[in-house]
Amino acid sequence: MKIGAPKETATGEARVAMTPASAKDLQKLGYECLIEAGAGGAAGFDDAAYEAAGVSVVSKDAIWSDADIVAKVRPPTEDETKSLSDGQTLISFFYPAANEALMETAKAQSASVIAMDMVPRISRAQKMDALSSMANIAGYRAVIEAGNNFGRFFTGQVTAAGKVPPAKVLVVGAGVAGLAAIGTSSSLGAITLAFDVRPDVAEQIESMGAEFVYLDFEEEAQDGSATGGYAAVSSPEFAAAQLKKFRELAPDIDIVITTALIPNRDAPILWTKDMVEMMKPGSVIVDLAAERGGNCELTKADEKFVTENGVTIVGYTDFPSRMAAQSSLLYSNNIRHMMTDLTPEKDGVVVHDMEDDVIRGATVTHQGEITWPPPPPKTKAIAAQPKKDKPKELTAEEKRAAETAAFKKETMTQVGGLAIGGALILLVGTVAPASFMQHFIVFVLSVFVGFQVIWNVSHSLHTPLMAVTNAISSIIILGALIQIGSSSVIITILAMAAVLMAAVNIFGGFLVTRRMLAMFQKS
Repeated sequence: MKIGAPKETATGEARVAMTPASAKDLQKLGYECLIEAGAGGAAGFDDAAYEAAGVSVVSKDAIWSDADIVAKVRPPTEDETKSLSDGQTLISFFYPAANEALMETAKAQSASVIAMDMVPRISRAQKMDALSSMANIAGYRAVIEAGNNFGRFFTGQVTAAGKVPPAKVLVVGAGVAGLAAIGTSSSLGAITLAFDVRPDVAEQIESMGAEFVYLDFEEEAQDGSATGGYAAVSSPEFAAAQLKKFRELAPDIDIVITTALIPNRDAPILWTKDMVEMMKPGSVIVDLAAERGGNCELTKADEKFVTENGVTIVGYTDFPSRMAAQSSLLYSNNIRHMMTDLTPEKDGVVVHDMEDDVIRGATVTHQGEITWPPPPPKTKAIAAQPKKDKPKELTAEEKRAAETAAFKKETMTQVGGLAIGGALILLVGTVAPASFMQHFIVFVLSVFVGFQVIWNVSHSLHTPLMAVTNAISSIIILGALIQIGSSSVIITILAMAAVLMAAVNIFGGFLVTRRMLAMFQKS
């Protein structure tokens, strides 16, 4: 069977659904690859590169007439959909909820349509999740666009010419795009703050070097399984608390990157006009939700403009296309993984298994039927954490009673242990010689003292503790030093070797201790 990729016709679209690298992988699956002449030029892949990879460079008409599978990036136009034939398969972004007319056309053509934007967000399908691939690029590119329009460094600097404070960046939404923006901003040295309606992502945000913005508001967090892994819609009370917090932050923030968007919904307004007016001149807002109205009240889709108070608002909707080479590589890999699932025998023959959760979830039309919307996947998008019963709050009297009982129990245990130990020592003393007992009692006491010392030390300090103990125990070096002056050559050599090894132990022990303790000190 043949798989072909036409040139994208949407204005300004530079991506391509097949790259020379992905074509080689598709050929290993048994497919013959076709590419429209000039399709990859805007992404940096010329026709010669495709021919070197064994791809046939053909005309646009040949793609739609000869290819059994057509791979695209953007949703097809009405004319392209009418070009589909019976049994032909189209793989592309499709957005079925907003393109019912295209679904009807594809149904009339008896073509199978696989929407890459409908791939279920389950673990097995992550390699085909084109939405996440593109969102990752959009988040990265948003920071680059912000830096391009911001008049200062991201990182703080102290130079002979003066001190430059670091930029303060606020990322609203910690989905795939938000996390990519957080990582990029942090790596550039900015002070990065991030907010999300799901408090369970706070740890992930903080692990990337950003500060999570908490609200003084209690609302049960959603696990996201009901919304395909996206944040659920918040209550009006929560939204009000959220806007209040943003108003507090607005005067100090230099760059705002908003990413809050649920598919097939209008973007919520999170950054209002008055917040924009509070921002300093030269500040930048990059709105990744511009295609659905924007998270910023003043955003204009596909435009960049400067407000009266000097704030630049970027509302581009083609961030992935602005990094066409990288986007094409990732998207073509998503297509290739989809084709791998569609070709279980690797024989170049498509097996459209509607019992497969991923294939069924992404299929929009098949065999002359509209199959959208799909049934819920058998596996939840995000596993909900089982709720734990909160422990009962104890009163002051109950706490004191519990502490007293615990103290009495610990005392009884210690007294019982000492009594048993004393009895055993007395038993040994009845049969052992006096010289042995003298050394034995010292040994028992040293074990007891050592145990008590180490037992109360934090586990993280065990390594430096043992290192310094090792160093101190090397006091045996004194015996070796005394023996160096012996008249016996053998004893002198052994004593020198003992001094050398004990010295290594001493210096090494203190050095390890110093380095370990330095890890717990603030710079």
